[in-house]
Amino acid sequence: MGNDFDRKLVLADGSVYAGKGFGCPEDRFAELVFNTSMAGYQEIISDPSYTDQAVVMTYPLMGNYGICPDDYESEVFGMCGLIVRQCCDTPSNFRCELTLDEALKAHGIAGISGIDTRMVTRHIRDVGSIKALITSAGRDTEDAIAAVHSWNPATDQVSRASTKKAYELGEAEGSNPVVVIDCGIKKNIIRMLQKRGFPLVIVPWDTDADTIMGYDPAGIFVSNGPGDPKDCVPTIETIRRLRGRVPIFGICLGHQMICLAYGAKTYKLKFGHRGGNHPVRNEKTGSIEITSQNHSYAVVPESVAGTGLEITHVNLLDGTVEGVECQKDMVFSVQYHPESSPGPCDSEYLFDRFYGNIRRRCRNA
Repeated sequence: MGNDFDRKLVLADGSVYAGKGFGCPEDRFAELVFNTSMAGYQEIISDPSYTDQAVVMTYPLMGNYGICPDDYESEVFGMCGLIVRQCCDTPSNFRCELTLDEALKAHGIAGISGIDTRMVTRHIRDVGSIKALITSAGRDTEDAIAAVHSWNPATDQVSRASTKKAYELGEAEGSNPVVVIDCGIKKNIIRMLQKRGFPLVIVPWDTDADTIMGYDPAGIFVSNGPGDPKDCVPTIETIRRLRGRVPIFGICLGHQMICLAYGAKTYKLKFGHRGGNHPVRNEKTGSIEITSQNHSYAVVPESVAGTGLEITHVNLLDGTVEGVECQKDMVFSVQYHPESSPGPCDSEYLFDRFYGNIRRRCRNA
């Protein structure tokens, strides 16, 4: 190791990558994944869906426009580590208040620069997402590898990422609220919902169906979030009891849980989808949407048959299920992120579709 290298990334398979530390100096265990976005590192580090993960950024330069706290996607930072080729410590941006290094220190995220991130990415593509440890360069490598093997990832990510109590946003003004089941929601999703004019009630991930119906909701939104959807048994049961009673829209983890509530199955992808460049075909229109994604799990296509759901969107890179709907129940969901922060804006129409379902139900009530 060179004299400038004071930290290292140790993988469960024995691979070791040396680099220069920034951000939080403490050791961090994590699941190692990669993201292909060219920008948006601030939204990435503040996205609760990365809870307990360390993210390798394939684009070589990060931190060049600094950090503006107003642009954070959440107040809950669950990411463990950020691995970059180069971290800029002299950002240029009139809105910049912090450097990337300062932001990571403030939120307990360990960083390493000076690593060939594309080589690490190719390794993840070969072996899949893998357990890793960010530690000091001087730590015995065999000891570090043994520590990685003995680390058991948690299964309570959603409970940590979710709000702990219900709260309201906006005034009713004659409209019933949309109830948002928060499994680790991003702020821009809330903005997209508010933009359509309905008041919101944000509730914890394990809120039961009777409590939600007590708000007399116009519709229900099921958010994104971290971890394995099968760990979210209370949320899945709530969706199962609510389907067909009010319009429901789900994104990412919400999409997976809606599919599980209808009887479909999910599985873990080899290395997941993370970045703003995934082409998705709308099976209804034939149009192609460029989408922003962040997930490790997907829906088994064959398991959708017979559930009452119909596949509406398909990923053109690997054929994974990107969207489903049940027209009878006014339920639909997508795997990708139509709120697009950061990312393309091709799919924002889905929020309008959700509110169209709400208006149609109100007229037919």
